Amino acid sequence: MTPNDTTTTRRSFLKAAGGAAAAATVATPVAGGGTDAARQDGQQGGLLTYARGNDSGTLDPQATTSGEDAKVTNQVYDTLIEFEPGKASLTEGLATEWNLEETTTTLTLREGVQFHNGEQFTADDFIATFRRFTDPDFEFFPGQEYVSGYSSFTLGDWVESVEKDGDFGLTIELSQRYAPFLRNLAMFASAVLSEQAIQNLGQDLSEQPVGTGPFQFENWDQGNQQIRLSAYDDYWGEGPQVDEVVFTAIGQNSTRAQALDTGEADIIDGLGAQSSQVVQQSNNAELREKAGINIGYMAFNMANFEPFRDRRVRRAISLAINTEAIVNNIFRGIAEQASQPIPSNVLGYNEEIDPYPYNPERAQQLLQEAGYGDGFEFELATFQNPRTYNPNPQQAAQVVKSNLADVGLTVTINRMPFNPFLDYTDQGKHDATFLGWMTDNADPDNFYFALLHPGVSQDDVPEGQDWVSWDTEGFNTLDVAAWANTDFMDLTERAQRTYDSEERANLYRQAGQLARDEAPWVFMDHAKELRGVHNRVDGYVVEVIRGPFLRLVSLGGG
Repeated sequence: MTPNDTTTTRRSFLKAAGGAAAAATVATPVAGGGTDAARQDGQQGGLLTYARGNDSGTLDPQATTSGEDAKVTNQVYDTLIEFEPGKASLTEGLATEWNLEETTTTLTLREGVQFHNGEQFTADDFIATFRRFTDPDFEFFPGQEYVSGYSSFTLGDWVESVEKDGDFGLTIELSQRYAPFLRNLAMFASAVLSEQAIQNLGQDLSEQPVGTGPFQFENWDQGNQQIRLSAYDDYWGEGPQVDEVVFTAIGQNSTRAQALDTGEADIIDGLGAQSSQVVQQSNNAELREKAGINIGYMAFNMANFEPFRDRRVRRAISLAINTEAIVNNIFRGIAEQASQPIPSNVLGYNEEIDPYPYNPERAQQLLQEAGYGDGFEFELATFQNPRTYNPNPQQAAQVVKSNLADVGLTVTINRMPFNPFLDYTDQGKHDATFLGWMTDNADPDNFYFALLHPGVSQDDVPEGQDWVSWDTEGFNTLDVAAWANTDFMDLTERAQRTYDSEERANLYRQAGQLARDEAPWVFMDHAKELRGVHNRVDGYVVEVIRGPFLRLVSLGGG
């Protein structure tokens, strides 16, 4: 993810809707059953049930920044460039060849690909997709309040023009040298839409997606929080191996793990420490894990809450919160303590930075120095349901409240279902908030610029302050701290324009140190990617970017 939309629309972020569905609403999988159609590799089809903590908020990849939404849209849509399943490396998608030199990207498109509506994929579809996402003058632009913040930072801020070379060639001119661009083309928000569907459906694409992916949309039972997809038999790539996929929401981690054990679900995510143990102890399923590329944090809204504008206060709170205890005692074994915005498997990680130690005595000294020795009260906004980067937000919030009470600060916890929570923080109503980020492209820019750059010019930052107001034109609402440190902004902007990997890494190491020193966030954790997988499932690869790669999954006897 990169800078946000040029309006106050932020990422519907991970518009994972927050209602908890009861286990009884889970569709019963049909292992090896389903239709009579024999799928690839001789596997019988069947119905695959994927259970998660939240429902989707939209099925339009241009209307969300939500990883929860993307789990579904990634089955329906393809991008020009894809990520290798389970890896961070790039591979062919709807483009078979590509090249980036200076500010020019050229791509050769795949021929013979059909959308689910029967239309042939051509360069015109990508051009219409690009314009719908970024161009308010386009006849079918759905509205500034509709498109997500990805509009700006994925394509809009960087693309000067898109021209076609026949039906199957594209030339994209960038407005500047931009190192992450090819990876941006592989992000879920860069999914290629059908030009005809854009013209005919408009905003109805939010509930009637039309792509070229391995599965096509069937229906969305929003009452029971279930989305049903069916195999697209004319899919151009490998798979799919099953006839149908159902995404179902089960809010409680333990209930989701039990659904896996009893066979009501085939794959589950959003696991915490206790639910992971349930899966590990099951005779019917196994726990699979992989190092994640994510960050969990607590952000200080400097624009909304004046005490947070003092670095001493931010550092004091970072010292007063026992993040090590949260990671070890609440996130037991499924995360590591964070010291900076990126995890160790991302370019530019600074190995010389240590996490803030738990030091309430020093925290009290800093509060006294800042003039807040008598304390103050603030609100901590949090989501209710688990996320990969915060598998137990309610317990974590209680630890924060207790730790800060020890240094004289009063915390009021405001817990909300995920979609209302995102709307609330998107509008900057919070004082402080739990949030997190799961990478879109495994590039450091996807953390540093997307989450901590205000999206405005350095000249727009008032002299003598390191924050901007939420109504600043072009403000990136992913920067929920409203942080606007011009030294940091300069480092990240230079890193974007640098194609030499070691030079980029050095710039990000400096940015990491600066972020740690200035403390716009309490850096909490980097979590593992955990999945519960039923024994009857074959071919599933735990993803770190995009995915889940359900086109590769088949159902055996189990």
